Amino acid sequence: MGIKRVLLADDHAVVRAGIQKVIEDLPGVEVVGEVEDGPSLLRSLDATRPDCLVVDLQMPEFDPLNAIPEIREQHPSMRILVVSVYDDGYYVQKLLEAGVDGYHLKDQPLSDLKLAVQRVLEGERWISSPLISKLIDTPKPAPTAPRLTVRQRDILRLLQEGLDNQAIALELNLSIKTVENHLTRLYKLLGVSSRLEAANYANRHMEILGISGEQAAQSQFGRVAPRHEVAILLVDDNFHYLQQLQRVLGRLCPKASLYTANSTMTAVRVAQRVHPNIAFIDVILGEEDGIRCARRVKAISRDTRIIMISAYPDREFRRLSIEAGAIAFLDKKDLDSRALKQVLDDALI
Repeated sequence: MGIKRVLLADDHAVVRAGIQKVIEDLPGVEVVGEVEDGPSLLRSLDATRPDCLVVDLQMPEFDPLNAIPEIREQHPSMRILVVSVYDDGYYVQKLLEAGVDGYHLKDQPLSDLKLAVQRVLEGERWISSPLISKLIDTPKPAPTAPRLTVRQRDILRLLQEGLDNQAIALELNLSIKTVENHLTRLYKLLGVSSRLEAANYANRHMEILGISGEQAAQSQFGRVAPRHEVAILLVDDNFHYLQQLQRVLGRLCPKASLYTANSTMTAVRVAQRVHPNIAFIDVILGEEDGIRCARRVKAISRDTRIIMISAYPDREFRRLSIEAGAIAFLDKKDLDSRALKQVLDDALI
């Protein structure tokens, strides 16, 4: 087993020194860097690629509730341990939801901090004992994610991907006025008042972008089922190909939940929320690398069976795909109903 690498982020040098001493007492663990503000943290994460980040919340130019989800997205396999003086249950809960793996209070004994780092590095969760009762007593909001029609889901997904009204209209073969009307109703349904708020809502509730297999097969309006036994992620930058693949898979697997993404960022968000059983990922995603996307999805959701697809069945693509964890590499032109049925049968065994 290799050395575990830890990055420290705290704006107080004395505190960093104390934490470093605790960590260096752990066998097989080393501190690979120290930072004291938000921008330095992001740069150092890219440079050092640590196994674990030990981070204080109160640093210059660092907004934890916004920064932690971004860090988690960019470094999905890295463990994150917060070491802080803040003990507000609601705030702690929000950070846990944002992706931290542990939350340790600075006023607790150093022996507890050593145990916290050790547990987090071993893949476990850590919560300082004084916080547990607060988290239990913190009221949890009831799930309020609405069910969307197929058209509302398509518009919300395209809006989330940054398309303006004209581009959405072209993609869906609608008039701009129709798109505007749909957006008005969608904003009301989501309880938001702008495109940015709607996109942020979709990022927090990726499950509302799922479509049932029956809907995909019929290509008609309807309500999205809340959950199905099988979740399938389709990643391709060609919207019309995504729709076509979605319809075929819907007919073959009508009880599945189908999720689509046209970029690595969206695919990673879906994987974090849904943990799909199967993912079909195009090797080339515009200017992005689909194989890198596959690696990130696999790091987040280890049980996901990945099938790489390509209009360019190159041998090197095939080799890299298998190395990235794919169970198959398929030529797009061969993806008819029969081939997809065989893939689904093999992947769902």
